[in-house]
Amino acid sequence: MSSPILITGAGQRIGLAFARHCLSNGTPVIATYRKHRPAIDTLREAGASCICADFATNEGVDAFISALKDETSSLRAIIHNASDWLPEHPDSDPAEVMAAMMQIHAMAPYRINLACQSLLEHSGGTADIVHMTDYVVEKGSAKHIAYAASKAALDNLTLSFARLLAPGVKVNSVAPSLIVFNEHDSDAYREKTLNKSLLGIEPGAETAVQTLQFLLDNPYLTGRSISLDGGRHLV
Repeated sequence: MSSPILITGAGQRIGLAFARHCLSNGTPVIATYRKHRPAIDTLREAGASCICADFATNEGVDAFISALKDETSSLRAIIHNASDWLPEHPDSDPAEVMAAMMQIHAMAPYRINLACQSLLEHSGGTADIVHMTDYVVEKGSAKHIAYAASKAALDNLTLSFARLLAPGVKVNSVAPSLIVFNEHDSDAYREKTLNKSLLGIEPGAETAVQTLQFLLDNPYLTGRSISLDGGRHLV
């Protein structure tokens, strides 16, 4: 049996879509989730191993790493998709916001990558780590400063882990902008957002799935970030 792919934050959107894609291709999946959603039950029924994990604390990361090593002795890939999106707010403590964003987007992937090095090296072939970053790494964000900074830290981890783990493990990142709208997004917001890119479409989660699979299949790509943004930088 082939080594599983670990997908964090697999209960919805891109993580869920990629988990379903892997399972449909016969690839074993270990999926993490923070909040139970009906999709988790669906993944379990399809054969995925699902682990409830809270990356917001180091204790939560420790517990997850222990559970993961009880679950498997090797990994084909790690897709770091777990995320949170806290804005700066007059009533919030900036230090707490920054700490929370750095914990989830930088500290947790950093510690998981280090702890899973041997699991990746025992995959039986080339393994992969993919960090899901964000378009804001390139542009910054006036409303989500800590979020943007933490995703930039994750982007930099791509470079360092690519150097550390080569040649046996490739490490890349995907920096998406709009992929899928939320159900509650207004028509005005949708129109405004679509106008921010050259291609002007809501591409859907399948676009991210195709990009992730491309990174896993490509034998000669490491330490790079793929911008999945419809040409926003040219608008």
